[in-house]
Amino acid sequence: MNASIQARRTALAAAAFLALSATAHAQTTDAVVMAEPAAAPASPVTFNAAITSDYRYRGVSQTRLQPALQGGVDYVHAAGWYVGAWASTIKFAKDAGGDGDVEIDLYAGKRGELGVGLSSGLSYDIGALRYLYPDNGLGQVAGFANAHTTEVYAQLGYGPAYVKYSHSTTNLFGFVDSEGSGYLDIGANLDAGNGFTVQLHAGHQRVENNSAADYTDWKVGVSRTFELATVAVAYVGTNASKSAYASPKNGKFTGRDALQLTLSRTF
Repeated sequence: MNASIQARRTALAAAAFLALSATAHAQTTDAVVMAEPAAAPASPVTFNAAITSDYRYRGVSQTRLQPALQGGVDYVHAAGWYVGAWASTIKFAKDAGGDGDVEIDLYAGKRGELGVGLSSGLSYDIGALRYLYPDNGLGQVAGFANAHTTEVYAQLGYGPAYVKYSHSTTNLFGFVDSEGSGYLDIGANLDAGNGFTVQLHAGHQRVENNSAADYTDWKVGVSRTFELATVAVAYVGTNASKSAYASPKNGKFTGRDALQLTLSRTF
């Protein structure tokens, strides 16, 4: 995600911050079994769809603590290059006095391993992401810039753990004069066996020229993959200002601690 204008500006940015569920999916390859035909390679194109109880990005709700529908498509080349698109329903633009109820993310990058042939387990992921909010109209609302945002990012991983930094090359989610904002993300996705994965995350959002909007967020979650879908439950929260990150629509704190339930499928 200085009374009313400040509150509305910070609420907009809060609502726009999400979990980069738009990152492209890793590609896997089946091993070749001797005396058996080689398995066909996995398709480089995958699709995903989800319904979530609350669309949280970087800890703060973009849907005024209400459910969202989401979906996307990814293409991953064998060399590690990827490109994709993802969309979700939102409420923050209208709540802030603008319009539009959809977010569309377009992204591209490259991921791979560092020190091939070594047992270091180091990986990297670099790319760029463009957040689009069709017809958001916030550039015409006093105290706001247009919500469209571009970020570049770089990630290093070691086994299940990672550290990632995202840097805005435009104004950030409607904040005026906020080019150069940054988000630091650290976490781990731990395989707990039997289809269970534990997700741990902590992040810090810095908004250029608006320190009142800076905050830290966290998440502890677990997911279970079934034959037809993946079910995830997470506890998310922030230390954001309760007054600055209140929804202009109903005054509810959009960064409050809460449980989030998500049902998703990749095909």
